[in-house]
Amino acid sequence: MTTLPTVLVTGASSGIGATYAARFAARGHDLVLVARDKARLDALAARLREENGVAVEVQQADLTQPADLDAVEARLRDDARIGILINNAGIAQSGSFVQQSADSIERLIALNTTALTRLAAAVAPRFARARTGAIVNIGSVVGFAPEFGMSIYGATKAFVLFLSQGLNLELSPSGIYVQAVLPAATRTEIWGRAGIDVDTLNEVMEVDELVDAALVGFDRRELVTIPPLHVAARWDALDGARQGLLSDVRQAHAADRYRPQA
Repeated sequence: MTTLPTVLVTGASSGIGATYAARFAARGHDLVLVARDKARLDALAARLREENGVAVEVQQADLTQPADLDAVEARLRDDARIGILINNAGIAQSGSFVQQSADSIERLIALNTTALTRLAAAVAPRFARARTGAIVNIGSVVGFAPEFGMSIYGATKAFVLFLSQGLNLELSPSGIYVQAVLPAATRTEIWGRAGIDVDTLNEVMEVDELVDAALVGFDRRELVTIPPLHVAARWDALDGARQGLLSDVRQAHAADRYRPQA
């Protein structure tokens, strides 16, 4: 009988993370739930144990704090049962670029990019040795939409997409599956924490629908899953245009349009 891998979920106390936890528990996976709010983690863990008969462990951590991040990294490196990492923890940007403080910028980047990258880096060598494992990185469509005006948040999510694409090229030969999930507006607590009333937004996806769609992409082993994108060919065209652009980069000389005029 095959033993299902344990799933470690960050940002697991609510929203997307809690829903991922519930879905994997229903599939029979044991869980490690990571977030700052231990009371909510404990309540979720108790419910999932009772409903699904799986083992659920809780690890309280603020991933912007070095000691807490170190502890989760150690868990990923050392716990051979963990075979799936859901890199979900993140925060949104509140206000325009000129309204950001140094502390808010540092915290946003620390959680959305640094922690996500370090956790993937902590688990990848073990997955590569085992020649199996999955890393799911939660990004956002804002990562390719500077027009939305969330410059720092969008930049962190562009990083998540690029990182996931790069990791796929590096890690897939070792049997590791990498998925980038790119939601649009989803009904979670991230909006309220950023001072935004989610009910003022025109279109918002419910979190259950978002995660269920993302898991369809997971089961299909998609690299990039964009649940709100209704014309899949748009992504194919964008990625094809990117590769076409690279084919026109000839680095030995500047393009003619940049040559000094006589």
